[in-house]
Amino acid sequence: MATPRSRQAARLRARRRRAQQRARRLAVIGIVAALALVTLLLTAFGSGGPDGPLTAAQTVTAVPAVAASDAPPDPEVLATVSNLSIRLPVAAAAVTAVGFHGSAGDAIELQPVGHQANEGLLARLWRRIAGAGAGGPVWYQLDGAPGTDVLDVGAAPGTDVYSPVDGTIVAISDEIIDARAYGSRIDVRPSAAPAVVVSLSHLRADPSLAVGSSVLAGTTKLGAVVDMAAVEQQALAAVARDRGNNVAIEVHPAAGSLP
Repeated sequence: MATPRSRQAARLRARRRRAQQRARRLAVIGIVAALALVTLLLTAFGSGGPDGPLTAAQTVTAVPAVAASDAPPDPEVLATVSNLSIRLPVAAAAVTAVGFHGSAGDAIELQPVGHQANEGLLARLWRRIAGAGAGGPVWYQLDGAPGTDVLDVGAAPGTDVYSPVDGTIVAISDEIIDARAYGSRIDVRPSAAPAVVVSLSHLRADPSLAVGSSVLAGTTKLGAVVDMAAVEQQALAAVARDRGNNVAIEVHPAAGSLP
């Protein structure tokens, strides 16, 4: 016959077994959760899927190796400023990369369209969890001045550049580096936002252009990309081939539009 002491010992042993079983179950659950988290991170940040982080090599090799292109661009919007859309200025097949960086001047901050290829892990994870779309252009936040004041659209020298907006040319000037002219700067006053001026640089102006000429987005040729990388380091070189040569686009307040 079991004594009170033996029954108490049996109950203690049973409690210990149950505690050990619970501990083992919790350990298994923890391992499974860790594996699930690793799987989620690999899915969200792996290079195999379209939402994964794109390395510079992946971005560049995904684009056909086109030295230059005279084809007009697709009607794709790369950035916006209020109600103004900045469209792709070169043929899509010629684009090596798209990047944004800040400016020390009075350029207005642009709102990129699409998604950032080199955004932080937490931001990418949150976008995946929240189900935020990853459609549209892929762009990079470039090193240097922080911000999105300047849009760099990478393309090889000689690539034709088209107007990114409908509007009127208000100025054509030389781009000066170390007291020498390297290419041109073309200022366009967009018809949809006459209070600002869209400036394009790093290109050689088409000789047919003149101040007062009307331009149409994706239709009017403004010039061709020049080899600016030959005279100064390009921020886009970190993520694009052709040493990061590009056409740079900024939006500034038009003269007389400031209070």
